[in-house]
Amino acid sequence: MSHHKYQNPLESRYSSDEMLYNFSPDMKFSTWRKLWLALAEIQKELGLDISDEQLQEIRENIHNIDYEVAAKYEKQFRHDVMAHVHTLGDIAPKAKPIIHLGATSAFVGDNTDLIQIREGLIIVKKKLVNVIKGLNDFAQEYKDLPTLGFTHFQPAQLTTVGKRATLWLQSVLLDFEELEFRIDTLRFRGVKGTTGTAASFKELFDGDYEKVKTLDRKLSEQFGFKKVLGVTGQTYDRKIDAEVLATLSNIAQSAHKFTNDLRLLQNLKEIEEPFEKSQIGSSAMAYKRNPMRSERISALAKFVISLASSPAMVASTQWFERTLDDSANKRLSIPQAFLSIDAILIIWNNILDGMVVYPKVIEKRIMEELPFMATEYIIMEGVKNGGDRQELHELIREHSMEAAKQVKMEGKPNDLVERILADERFNIDKEKLQQVLDPVNFIGFAPIQTEEFLAEHVQPILDDNKELIGLETDLKV
Repeated sequence: MSHHKYQNPLESRYSSDEMLYNFSPDMKFSTWRKLWLALAEIQKELGLDISDEQLQEIRENIHNIDYEVAAKYEKQFRHDVMAHVHTLGDIAPKAKPIIHLGATSAFVGDNTDLIQIREGLIIVKKKLVNVIKGLNDFAQEYKDLPTLGFTHFQPAQLTTVGKRATLWLQSVLLDFEELEFRIDTLRFRGVKGTTGTAASFKELFDGDYEKVKTLDRKLSEQFGFKKVLGVTGQTYDRKIDAEVLATLSNIAQSAHKFTNDLRLLQNLKEIEEPFEKSQIGSSAMAYKRNPMRSERISALAKFVISLASSPAMVASTQWFERTLDDSANKRLSIPQAFLSIDAILIIWNNILDGMVVYPKVIEKRIMEELPFMATEYIIMEGVKNGGDRQELHELIREHSMEAAKQVKMEGKPNDLVERILADERFNIDKEKLQQVLDPVNFIGFAPIQTEEFLAEHVQPILDDNKELIGLETDLKV
């Protein structure tokens, strides 16, 4: 490793080996050679004068890539595809005349991009399925545990810890649905020629359009694509890049929302992300347990969300059949968005593998607020026992104000219940009131809503993707 040049932290700190390989030079340029081989094989089938010996030379050198030679050729030609045509031709001299025959640069460049995008989406799918499994298990475990709900981050009606987790899950399911759609509908560029008219192939096949269509279809099928773009210019429609990165951005948004909530809960000491035995939270404050995993996700998520604008701008500003102002942008935005999402999902799974819940802290916070939420019941009980509804409402208001004042200004516990029990005008039985103040009475249908959601919406996904469940989640740093 060189320490006097910039190192991309997505490689050195965050992303997995499988995603790094997917966007590596070896993956890219070996795929170029596989495309050249497939093109020549099908051209031979369709009657072009290509020998088995020529095909074998390409076949034997798929992974024999001399990057130094390629770099010299690219400096000479200022053209990366022609540099690699010549690099392969040097070690496959008999095949040299038929390498890249009739094709344009986008044949290898664009089709390889689409292969890498598809493989990247499949890697993301595996890790997202495991996030769904982790959230599912967490929601199932804590579906009955009451917790204080918040609107505007102000105390609201109670929910349960598990029900809150289903809100995170709902966002992820929307992302998963979109991700599967992107994988299922991703279209190959195929064999379309220089400006999409297949003019060079018309010449090669003596005007036989059916052979040109067969070449396009067979090559696309060979690389596992059921769908092919019906028409193209020189390149595939850059709208595809915009759609794919929008999907990755949506996953990043869901991850960011989850970590925002978790960071707030960790501040409240209700739920914490994992904290390893030798982990240091602060160089100055030894007692701290900073939510560094959640913060890392939120940092990477912001980056992915920002990257989504790049392919959108590229798609909107391409001229006619193509311009090259997409190239440098694509080289940066697409791999880095995938590498960042990969890292986000690794960290997210790591968090879910060891989240810590503190029921006693959660209960304490509930009991600080619950008396205020029970006031409607208290009024009804007072009326049943002969009181006047309007008078009791005013008494509750006065007692609530005094109790709130004690909590906020004097730092004392909420004594609203004690105040009401001591006020004979309410005439309420202490034991009955304490029974009513059980938090379970204030969570509505949260447990059953959680069970139904997990059974009806989540479990089918887990069943359909059970072969993807199971993931190592060790972090590099």
